[in-house]
Amino acid sequence: MKRLSALLLLAVFASASLTACNTIAGAGKDMQKVGEKVEDKAQDCKDGKC
Repeated sequence: MKRLSALLLLAVFASASLTACNTIAGAGKDMQKVGEKVEDKAQDCKDGKC
């Protein structure tokens, strides 16, 4: 019974860790896109198109 409980706990922890990685990776991609938009706008203003 203890072994089954330990395996179940390990499985839950592993799946939670993988889910967190996917969420953080998605947030990183979103932040990268925002940074690109800000960079594009700054370049436009530098060129006098703002």
